[in-house]
Order: sequence, then structure tokens, then C-alpha cells
Amino acid sequence: MRKQLTAILLALVCGNALQAQQDYAPYQQQTSRIQALTKQYPQLASVKSIAHTQGNKEVWMLTIGSGNTGAKPAIAIVGGVEGNHLLGTELAIGFAEDLLKGSTTDSIKALLAKTTFYVFPNMSPDATEQYFAALKFERQGNATTTDDDRDGKTDEDSFDDLDGNGKITWVRVESPLGEYKLHPDDPRVLIKADVAKGEKGKYLLIAEGIDNDKDNQFNEDGPGGVWFNKNFTYKHPSFTQGAGEYAVSEKETRAITDQLFDLFNIYAVVSFSSNNNLSTPIAYNAAAANQRIVAGYIEADAKANALVSELYNKVTGMKEAPKANAAGGDFLSWGYYHYARYSFSTPGWFVPKAKADTAKKEKALTVDDPVANYLRWAAQQGITNTFTPWKAIQHPDFEGRTAEVGGIDPYVLINPPYKLVPEIVKKHTSFVVQLAGYQPELDILNVKTEKLGNGLTRISLDVANKGLLASHTKLGERSYWIKRIQVKVNTGGNQSVISGRKTQLLNTLDGLSSQPLTWLVKGSGKITIEAGSPTTGTVKTDINL
Repeated sequence: MRKQLTAILLALVCGNALQAQQDYAPYQQQTSRIQALTKQYPQLASVKSIAHTQGNKEVWMLTIGSGNTGAKPAIAIVGGVEGNHLLGTELAIGFAEDLLKGSTTDSIKALLAKTTFYVFPNMSPDATEQYFAALKFERQGNATTTDDDRDGKTDEDSFDDLDGNGKITWVRVESPLGEYKLHPDDPRVLIKADVAKGEKGKYLLIAEGIDNDKDNQFNEDGPGGVWFNKNFTYKHPSFTQGAGEYAVSEKETRAITDQLFDLFNIYAVVSFSSNNNLSTPIAYNAAAANQRIVAGYIEADAKANALVSELYNKVTGMKEAPKANAAGGDFLSWGYYHYARYSFSTPGWFVPKAKADTAKKEKALTVDDPVANYLRWAAQQGITNTFTPWKAIQHPDFEGRTAEVGGIDPYVLINPPYKLVPEIVKKHTSFVVQLAGYQPELDILNVKTEKLGNGLTRISLDVANKGLLASHTKLGERSYWIKRIQVKVNTGGNQSVISGRKTQLLNTLDGLSSQPLTWLVKGSGKITIEAGSPTTGTVKTDINL
């Protein structure tokens, strides 16, 4: 009775906490929400720390499922891929909360009985905390000390809060050599002048700050060292800001790669970042796919990406999201090219295209610009306090020149107002649940036996994949780290396999396909044939000789 009351009270506390939450959760609140899940659902959820960051924060990993979680096909869910993408962490934690909240329903019970979910809520906890700091700016890097400008000094030229409002925006300086001009429809916004059209700029535009180290660069070497989404092995962008001294140099990236490589049952990775192959799938490029070092999706895997993209857009309505190509060193690309799993990524939200309000005599924007579009959309939604009006300042690096600080606030272009987050989480939870319905699933069909005399029996059957996704990616066939489907004939003392392999490995078994197998077995009694792999689960059938 006491345990029941504790569970009820915990549920009420969690529910009230979620209802009371008005903004994105800082690290300590994230941790409390994660720990609460393991206490409320001890039979379905467990948590462990996989790394301790330079910024003294734990990187958490949740395992969700019933029974032997390591013996079932699995999906990995990864948030905090980019330190300024707060929504990604909310989507990951929110998925875990919504999934477990529904665990009393028959459908989720059945799902957790056959699928495991590994949730990595926040892979950039050092960076995401900048949103909650006294000085707010879009930080990507962790707390590793770096020398971004390669001058032998570290963190010597960071942002400076010139107007004292606690957030880093922009500085515009009037200059005949400026590259920027005012947006023709919104003078708050600066856009690049098109020299090819004979346009001239009027302003220099820099992030808010001064040239602290007097090298004619601004804010090029501040705190926040290595970016999680630039530190992976596929096309690692060496010697660029945030990439790290070498690929997988950081505790966070090393920890997740070690974990994922140990989890052979993962068949798909869903991450949340600006990289997006869900709204628009990656197209098949024969030349890139057939290079010695594969640089494009293999055709079958591109088709799988398109299949999942269709589901994603149907469930979330994100089809119009902007295209975003991975730049190298990113987690999405690593997940496919070097981990050889299905790898999917989405930002989860984008600023809708704002339509002109004819009732207010608005006209369509003559120049497409993300900031101008955001400001119009925000005004139509009643969203305020996301733009800092331009204010004249005395800038020490531009003495005697007109300088102003202001512009779009940090975080708002990539993170929705928090009031929109619960509905976004709900849609993405539904997507992941339905994606799990596509997972590879083996069965043994069309079993036939034929007695041939002299104690011989011919056995034939089909090993079938009932899922829509293949048993593993086509690229995975080239990886020694992917465990294939193993088919075994388990015989007794007086039984022997005369023809056919007693143990054999199958390559990729496409979705909704089968492979026929046959054996000649000598003996009597019963044998067992089993087929399985970590990404498909295992099935068995007993056959009487």
C-alpha cells in the first residue's frame, strides 16, 4: 500500500512539475525529470551516467523496455546534438516521459515487449546551460579549453555585453565598405547587399563584442570549446572552430560511440539537430554511393530513408522544413556511414512562412530573409521580447563612427516558444512509436518436410522479414561490426545435417521479403531451427523428422 501511495504521489509531483514548467529545462531540472522516470517506472526504465563532462555535468542514458532489453531490436534517441538547440533535449526527454506515461495501454505494453529504446537526453549539457546563464548567447561547444584562433592563447576574445541586457545580439557599424544594407520591408533587419546587382552595403555587422586581443577579429576565441556535432569521424572538419584537435576527442563523443558500438541490437538512430533528412530524404547518388570510400547513400538505404521521411511528414507536418546539408563531423552522417545503421535527424520545428496580413495592409516580403520572416510571424502570433531594438553605443574599436547594438535575440530562430513544445513532443513521440512499427521482424514460414527413406528427411522453409525496414542497412553488409542473421539447425545425438549448412549467416533481408533454405537431415525425433540477429530478434521452430 505504501509503495502504491509513493507511486501516486510521485506521479502527481511529476505531473504538477510539467504543468508548471514555463520554459526550457536547465540541467538540474532535466536530471530530476530523468531520475523521476526511473522511480515511477522501475520495471521499464533505468538510467546511468556514461560520461562526466569538463563542466562537471553527467551525460545520462535512459534504457526503456520490458524484460531483457538487450535481446530486442532497439532505437536510439539522441538530444542535445547541438548546444543551442534546446528543443532537441526537450524532444528526447519528452519522448521518454510520454512513452512511459502510456505504458499502461495495451499498444505501448506490446511495443515495449518487442522494442527497446535507448534515450540520450542531452549530449551537450555544458553548452545548453548557456541559455540559463547570466550572459545568454548561442553556445555550441563544451567546457574544453580551446585555442580557436591558434594564437597560443585560450578564451581571450569572447563576447561582450555592450548594452548590459544579459544577452548577446549584434553590432552594426555604418561603413562605406559594409556588406549589409537595411531590409526594404523591415528596417530592423539587415541583409547582405548583392554586389552582382550593383547594390552597395551600408553597415558592417558583427556579433556583440569588442576586439579584446587586438587582432582585427571579433569574438573568435571565447569559452565553449568543442562542438558535439563537429567531433565525429565522417569527414571530420579538422582545424576548424569547434571540431576538436581530432575526431572523437571529447568525453561526450567517445562515450556515446562506445555505448552505441556495444549495443548491437540498435537498428536505427533518431537524433534532433539542424541536420534534416526526415523532412526531405537524402537522394540516391550513384556516383557517390559507388566510390571506394562511400560518400552517398546506397540505393536501398536511400529508399528506406524516403519511406521513413514519408511517415515523418505525415505524422508531424514538417514537410516544408528548410533543407539542411550535413557539414562533416556530424552525428547524423556518422550514424549511417560509420555506424552503418539507419540514421535520421530533424530539427523538430521551423519558423513557418509568414503570410502577409491583408487586413493590416501588409504586403509580401520582397526579399526572403529568415529574420524578417520570423519577426512578421512572431508579431502575428503575439510573441514578444525576441528582438532587441537598435541602440547607439560608443564602440572602442570604431571611435567616431556610428555604431548600434541590437537585433534578433539568441536562440529564437531555432527554438519555438516553450508553449508550443508539448504539442511538438507529442507529434514526435507518435512518429518514433510508428517508426518502431516498421522495424525488422523475423518469422519462419512455409515449413515442409519430406521423408526420403534410410532415415533421411528433407526440410525446406522460408526465413522471412515481416517488417518494412531491412534487417540491417545495405551499407551494413560491408561492416564487420554488424551482426548478421544467423540460422542454426540444432540437432541431437542421433541426428546429423547431411546437406546444407548447420550454421549460416544471411546478408541483408529486405523488408517484406524472405529467403528459402533447405537441408537434408539424417536421424529421427525432433530438431529445432532458429534464426535471429540483434537487430531482428530471434525465432525458433521445432520440426519432427
